[in-house]
Amino acid sequence: MKVILLENLKRIGSIGEIIDVKRGFARNFLIANKKALYASKENIKQVEKIKSELSKKDIEKKQEAKKISEKVNKKEYSVKKLSTENNELYGSVKPTEISKLIFEDSKIEIKPSMIQPIKEIKSLGKFKVKISLHSEVDAEITINVSSAETIQ
Repeated sequence: MKVILLENLKRIGSIGEIIDVKRGFARNFLIANKKALYASKENIKQVEKIKSELSKKDIEKKQEAKKISEKVNKKEYSVKKLSTENNELYGSVKPTEISKLIFEDSKIEIKPSMIQPIKEIKSLGKFKVKISLHSEVDAEITINVSSAETIQ
């Protein structure tokens, strides 16, 4: 299925580009989230007209993402979790929890979908977490998991 992109997407394409994607991906993700339009003749003409406007919006989003990146990049956030005596956690630290941590500490709202732990956080220690703020802007934070108490 051919679609026209309305924003820059990492590993997919850039604004105004006509790409061929699977029908489900187009319908359920790209079009549902207003990231693309069906590639009809009318839509192609419409996107050509508003391409510069879309580029301006994308540049604004990128600048916003850079500001957020400067605030959170290389920061360390601490979380206390229940753990066993061999330093394993009951459960794991999820992106929603990391998002709440950042909001409580820095008053910056980051969607859990932007947060990508490099590996699952299931034990005590320090973990690197990548935050994809924009298709061209990433930040990296450290999550320090310490023990609230151990249960025997």
